[in-house]
Amino acid sequence: MKKTLLSAVAGVALMTGATQTFAGGHGEITVAYFLEWPMPFQYAKENGTYDEELGVTVNWVSFDTGTAMSAAMASGDVQIAVSQGVPPFVIAASAGQDLQVLDVAVSYAENDNCVVASILEVDKDSADELAGKKAAVPLGTAAHYGFLKQMEHFGVDIASIEVVDMAPPEGAAALAQGSVDMMCGFGGSLRTAMEYGNVLLTGAEKTELGILVFDVTSAPASFVAENPDLVAKFLAVTAKANAGWNDGSMVEEMIPVIAQDSGMDEQAVRDFMATFTFPSIEEQLSQGWLGGNAATFMQGVAQVFVDSGSIPSVLGSYEGAVNTGPLQAAADM
Repeated sequence: MKKTLLSAVAGVALMTGATQTFAGGHGEITVAYFLEWPMPFQYAKENGTYDEELGVTVNWVSFDTGTAMSAAMASGDVQIAVSQGVPPFVIAASAGQDLQVLDVAVSYAENDNCVVASILEVDKDSADELAGKKAAVPLGTAAHYGFLKQMEHFGVDIASIEVVDMAPPEGAAALAQGSVDMMCGFGGSLRTAMEYGNVLLTGAEKTELGILVFDVTSAPASFVAENPDLVAKFLAVTAKANAGWNDGSMVEEMIPVIAQDSGMDEQAVRDFMATFTFPSIEEQLSQGWLGGNAATFMQGVAQVFVDSGSIPSVLGSYEGAVNTGPLQAAADM
């Protein structure tokens, strides 16, 4: 596991030397997002609102993991990533990639977890039986961070578990086939996996232990510096879509559009999004989120990865990795 993740970190570090040459005059940007991860922004995406408000063509590309998003931004293929997990963001920032958090995309403690195969009959009272077992974990993601923290909580030595780096869809398939004993993941893959196993801790129990789970909108610092107005407009469109969902005024109109774009049925979208929280701009700018706690939390996430031997070092501070300027500008749009 250490070798795999360190190789990924090294690759990102090398790619940060690549020239990111996007300029507003090109007339288009590429944005990363996840399938089977329903969010209000998809309503605006499908209605062409981003293109209209930004004045450029927005190309949307789906990814399986946040680490892949980091690599795409490092190479210059992607300018903005929506709903990138904090752990993959921290991995990239710790490796020297100059990324910035722009907003809190979603909080979702119930939709990122580890599932143990039913046949093992292991629960939170017998988690020590996971020693010697095989786990599918998407390294460098929020699911990886949650895995490490849960095993720490249960006193299970990570070295005693055979960890296989698998994206959530592959991990869910492996659990269903019986080729792994546990999988960690999110989105539709987590729902699939739960047909073959059980979680050790609920979202509420994880939150109580300080295992926070939230995603951010991120972008290369150079892109943000060169295109501040465009970035602010992007965040404003997202915030407006979130507001329409949060106040209930557009929920029924949004659901079929989001379901089609997510590749999910409408009931699944309702079930998923009932456990999602989309903070307002005011909430995001507060001390509890981007006003202070986010940088502190990222420091803690990085330290967990260092302690597990997954990455070599922690930055002195992650405050520079949070840029609230565009979000503050979006509040006035």
